[in-house]
Amino acid sequence: MKVMMKRGASLKEVGNVLSGAEEAGFSPYVMRQEERVTVCLPGADRRRVEALAASLEGVQGVAAFSKNYKLVSREFKSADTVVNVSGVPVGGKEVVLIGGPCAVESRDQLFRAAEAMKQAGAHLLRGGAFKPRSSPYAFQGLKDRGLAFLSEAREAFGLPVVTEVMAPEDVARVGEHADVLQIGSRNMQNFRLLEAAGGAENPVLLKRGMMSTIEEMLQAAEYIVAGGNPNVILCERGIRTFERQTRNTLDITAVAVLKDLSHLPVIVDPSHSTGHRRYVIPAGLAGIAAGADGLIVESHPCPDEALCDGTQSLLPEQFRDLASATKAVARAVGRDLLA
Repeated sequence: MKVMMKRGASLKEVGNVLSGAEEAGFSPYVMRQEERVTVCLPGADRRRVEALAASLEGVQGVAAFSKNYKLVSREFKSADTVVNVSGVPVGGKEVVLIGGPCAVESRDQLFRAAEAMKQAGAHLLRGGAFKPRSSPYAFQGLKDRGLAFLSEAREAFGLPVVTEVMAPEDVARVGEHADVLQIGSRNMQNFRLLEAAGGAENPVLLKRGMMSTIEEMLQAAEYIVAGGNPNVILCERGIRTFERQTRNTLDITAVAVLKDLSHLPVIVDPSHSTGHRRYVIPAGLAGIAAGADGLIVESHPCPDEALCDGTQSLLPEQFRDLASATKAVARAVGRDLLA
């Protein structure tokens, strides 16, 4: 429910509503839209809110949220959220690039990839220490050794780290080595993991489930924000359709829709959506043109030798081409690539 204050309501009147809501057992939030202040009471019963509002000055009316996702909606916050990732702003006017291998395979491989990403203009380093794989016999990642290598690479090259977390009990441990906790497509509706990420201090990169709707993705993000972590980055990574020429179908429309419905930053993963490195650059540029705040792209120093997803990983020189083209497209739509 929402308690809408009259235009020009005083700070004292707003404070009285907040105090009254807290005394009534609600958890109020404040949002400001133009000249109006609204006190938001997620999950509150309408009759109790109306009774509270009737007893206080400066209230214009009471209304229900129109969405099942409240805190991540534009209705709750009209201004774009900018997530600060160890000094790198995600969601501002400037576009960011996240690059690196699908999986951490060895210290040498990761350091070669990180050096190449740094030189090519990436702002964050990606790499999986824990890998959810469809086959139990596929490479599952180096796990804790991989986390240690990521920490070393971060210190050596000054690139904040994005890596996946797969279980609620791993959130704190992974968070010690990573700047951003990635929740992958297969775990988008792992609600215990979402709740655990809501209690983390790290920003969270939430990937859309391969068969999930936009609304389901926003509700998953709501779990994290409602848990106390407002720093969520949404990632469109393609959905499963009948088409087989690409690994998934990149839903470019989702970028525009998410930016319209939510204040959270949105990035695109052209690697998992296409599955082929020859399509990664055009798909990524399409995402930027549609309004994405950045790209997360797989790049490997020797893709043909990669232990997973080599066919969709860019060579370092191709990542440089992507960075150059991204800058041009970003400028064409009134933005720029983060320096």
